[in-house]
Amino acid sequence: MKKDIYQHRRHNKNLLLVHIIFVTKYRKQILSGSFRRDIMQSIFDACVRHHWYVRRMETDGDHIHMLIQYAPADSITKIVSVLKQHSTWEAWKHYGSMLKQFYWKEHTLWSDGYFAASIGTVSMTVIERYIENQG
Repeated sequence: MKKDIYQHRRHNKNLLLVHIIFVTKYRKQILSGSFRRDIMQSIFDACVRHHWYVRRMETDGDHIHMLIQYAPADSITKIVSVLKQHSTWEAWKHYGSMLKQFYWKEHTLWSDGYFAASIGTVSMTVIERYIENQG
């Protein structure tokens, strides 16, 4: 039996997927070891809380790729805002002394911008393979 990949809601059935990339502020190469693992877990936890589904997630030293399935009521701007805020707060809560070495003036983690693209013109398999091969 084929797995149903659609979200079923009261008034809709959907499959909205977005490829999002965040880059660390000043491109600091800090996404490694336990910090990397905890940042990924923080993003995963925020997604669960908001009913977004992480299809794939991987990091390279200074950026993180995510393939996220979301509902039509949520904007990509909202998703980015929630994920950046939550992961930054968690990072400073648990790794403040380490982060002060890189960001001594402000409690930041991510650069101001982000990349987001619908994967409608590329197959999900291609995006998943690309994300899996990061790092």
